[in-house]
Parts: sequence; structure tokens; C-alpha cells
Amino acid sequence: MSPLIFLVLLLLCLSGPLRSQVPTRAAGIEAEREKKAAVLEPDEPTKAEQVLTRIKDDKIVERIQAGYNGIRGKLGGLATGGGFALGPEYAREDLAGGKLHLRTAAAISFRNFQRYDLELKAPETRTRPVFFQGYAVRHFYPSLQYYGQGPESEKDGRSNFLYEDLAIDGTVGVAAGKGLRLAASGGYLKVHAGRGRDQRFASIDENFGGGVTPGLDAQPDFARLGGYVELDRTDNRFGPRGGTYLLANFNHLMDRGRGQYSFERLDLEGQQYIPFFNQRRVIALRGRTNLTYTRDGRQVPFYLQPVLGGSDDLRGFRPFRFYGDQSMVMNAEYRWEVFSGLDMALFFDAGKVARRRADLDFSNLETAAGIGWRWNARNSVFLRMDVGFSHEGFQVWLKFNNIFAPKLIHSSSSQSVQ
Repeated sequence: MSPLIFLVLLLLCLSGPLRSQVPTRAAGIEAEREKKAAVLEPDEPTKAEQVLTRIKDDKIVERIQAGYNGIRGKLGGLATGGGFALGPEYAREDLAGGKLHLRTAAAISFRNFQRYDLELKAPETRTRPVFFQGYAVRHFYPSLQYYGQGPESEKDGRSNFLYEDLAIDGTVGVAAGKGLRLAASGGYLKVHAGRGRDQRFASIDENFGGGVTPGLDAQPDFARLGGYVELDRTDNRFGPRGGTYLLANFNHLMDRGRGQYSFERLDLEGQQYIPFFNQRRVIALRGRTNLTYTRDGRQVPFYLQPVLGGSDDLRGFRPFRFYGDQSMVMNAEYRWEVFSGLDMALFFDAGKVARRRADLDFSNLETAAGIGWRWNARNSVFLRMDVGFSHEGFQVWLKFNNIFAPKLIHSSSSQSVQ
């Protein structure tokens, strides 16, 4: 064997062990990753995440909502500003073989705000599109806020008034398919408004008496006739992530006394939900206007006027901040899922009240913005917290319902006191 061939074979034999001893760049990076992974601690959920996960996994909310033999606890449901409220609720959906649903509840807050209601309904089915609802409610609110009439009312003019009512209603309608419902309704409303019980603030008659406030000196009984058209194309009415909701509700309220406070009211509302990223993010839009009509010098009593300010419309303002014969409000929210059971939202609100319908335009709008949290179970919001900011300060709201949840349409629903 020649010396040259021997040298080549020797180099080839030595190169194999040498290459195995010199690691490549890719092998070195992988080795570093394995070394770091060996010492990394596993991710630990926060205490808040642990609590919410426990609530979801153990179905605590579902158990509370289901109750025992129809008896369960009820949280909230009273006028904003009444404080934390709770009470018993009894509900049955198996009467007459499931054809009748019965629900009755009582709630009282630490500030002695009270609400008692009774509902009996026969919902529509696949074979029976006609539905019926009978409803009765009584409110006792010793101290609701009042700031005066119109958009010029001052924050420093805050006063309070006692409000109590009794409303009895009946509604019959038909489900026309594809989310469309049409209904006619009628009812009776008995109202009493008087001096506020909260000694921290002036009573309404001290700041706004002497005929300045319509309906303060006399509160007649009312008979109501009306109807509504509702189109619900959302995927879930109590926690929608997609779809459209439209409502038109017209009512004629007849003063059973001298007729001085008879009027008509038209409520229009539209909602649109735009999902993306597999519905983990949602843009929610809502527009609402409340219009009243009077004739022959008649007036809308202040306790039946449209109201703005609070947890459902202008969230940076105090409850019942603006009273007027006409109102409009627009809301926009950007929502995203933090983790299962909790969504967060950034929101912007804009609206105004007016004395005349012609003044409902986009000038001089009151605005608010803020951030919110929505806790949900079974794709429905059961608790929300919103923090809203405006030029009058900030407000914190804690509510046991969805922000744009549908409301029962009855005689007392023309007020923002339920």
C-alpha cells in the first residue's frame, strides 16, 4: 500500500470520532432548550382564575339558579342606587305538562328598596306559535335621584323622591318564525310619588316643586294599550356573540283622572353583534331612542319620562342623571375572552335627552367610556362589573344581568326603575 493511500484512510478513520465530538449549532440550541426546560416551574393560575375555574367546574352558578324544588335565591333586580338586593324566588316550568311557566319573587335591599312580582306565561312551542303572559309587579323605592328637566340639568341639583307603583298587565302574541314575534298588550298602572326619604339630599319638592316638575303635584292612575314587534336573530339572547336584535314598542297611556297626563310613547332599539377570532372577540353595538307624543298642552309625568344615566346606558354618570320627554343613546363595546367564564370589554357610550323630538341630533352629546368584566355560565352572563368615566367623574356598577338584556314589556317598563 502506498503511503498516500494509507494517509487518506487514516484521516477518514479519525474524522468520524472528531465530528461526533464537535456538536452542530442546531444540536447545541436543542441542548440549551432541554436544560432550561428541566429547571422551569410549571405555570400556576392566579387565585382569581382558580376561583372562577372552581365555580365553572363545580357548576355552582347552575346549582344556585336551579334551586331546590323551584325555590332559589334571587340577587339584584332593583333600581340602580338601591344597594345590594336579595330575596327568594319560586319558579316552575313543568305546569300543565310544561305548557305553563310560573315565577314569583320578592327582593329587598339594605336601603329598603323593595320589589314583588308574579308572572304566569304560556310560551310558544313548535306546534303552537301563540304565546301569552300575565304579569304583576309592585315597587317601593324610598329614594330615587332627580336632577331636574332636560339636558341643562345640573349635577349639583341632586334631589330625591319616593316612588311606588302597582302594575298589572296581559300580553298575547304570536311567534311568526325566524325570530319574529308580534304582540298586543294592555295594563293598569297605579303610581304614587312623594317626598324622598334620604335625608342626605333635598327632597324633590324643595328643589323642583311649584309646578316646575310635571306630575309631581298629582299622580293619576293609568290604563295602557300597546304592542310590540321583536326580531331576534342573535345566537343567545342572554349572552349574544353574533347576530341582530330589533325591537319596536308602542304604548298609549291614558290618564284616568283629568286626562292632563295622557301620552303616547314609541321605543325603538337595535343591537348588532360582530364576532371574530372564532367568537372569542366580539364588537357589540346598540342604539336606542325613546320618543313621547302629547296633544292639547298635555304633559308626560316626570316618573314616566325617558331617563339616561346608570348601568345600562351612560355608564359614566350617576343613576337617573338626565330626564326628558325624548332620549337617544348609542353604545359600543369591544369584548374579548380572558379565559373560559370571563370576558372583558372596553366601551363607549353617547346620548342625550331633549324636550322636543327635533332636538334629538348628534350635537352636544353626553359621553362616557370605560372598562368592564362579564362572568358567564352556560353562555349567559350572570354577573358584570363596569367602570365608566365621564366629565362628571366615574361610576362603578355591579349587576347580575347582561348589559343589553331584554326587558319585560309592561306598564311599569316605561320607567327606568326596574
